[in-house]
Amino acid sequence: MAINSSDVGSLATARRTGVKTIVLSLGGSVLIPSLETNTLSAYAEALGRLADRFQVFVVVGGGGEARRYIGCARDLGVDEATLDELGILVTRLNARLLIAALGRAAYPCVPETYTGARVAGLAGRVVVMGGVAPGQTTDAVAAVLAEEVGADLLVNATSVPGIFTADPKRDPDAIRYETMTPAELLALVSRERLSAGSNTVIDLVAAKVVERSGCPMVVLEGRDPARIVDAILTGVFVGTIVAHGACSPLPL
Repeated sequence: MAINSSDVGSLATARRTGVKTIVLSLGGSVLIPSLETNTLSAYAEALGRLADRFQVFVVVGGGGEARRYIGCARDLGVDEATLDELGILVTRLNARLLIAALGRAAYPCVPETYTGARVAGLAGRVVVMGGVAPGQTTDAVAAVLAEEVGADLLVNATSVPGIFTADPKRDPDAIRYETMTPAELLALVSRERLSAGSNTVIDLVAAKVVERSGCPMVVLEGRDPARIVDAILTGVFVGTIVAHGACSPLPL
């Protein structure tokens, strides 16, 4: 019996019925600080473990290489909108590298839209994407994607272990939040944006999307990908949970 493209989508959806969905916001400074210092292989192994049990989407940032390209272009007098587009191209190159590291565990192409990512997820493989539009951070893209695919969990893997009352890299007295509501996160981010030189882990757009979508989010230090796997599978981790109500979304 012949199977058309809509049947393939239906079959793929059926295979994934009951499987929970994770969206991982993976900062470029964590995955690829530079081409010489990357964690691609370690993340490929960790994501492969998660993909055995969950539908996994990853949004990759630009990292140090994007900053180098943008800095060079800025010195040439390139406008900010074009610099944003240049950064997006680098995020997609980083996504290609992670896809290469994942091999057959990954969907082979980099989706350039949220709908494209959702459709790619029907294949049941790890879907890796970069930026989408100028002005959007990796966190914002991941938050919108989590809403688009109805994710059960949004994981923000960053360079600090959670959300703090102040920048822990500058203030040794900064206190980490164990848990907070999306409304509390939004209030914190909005307040910090009014302060000169503020440096929040989550940007305002991402915080707003997390609040409206209701998708629980975990923020944790991501330089050791094995810790992310442990957090999701066991619920034991150091970081911050952003969710409605008192129930932890972990273990998933």
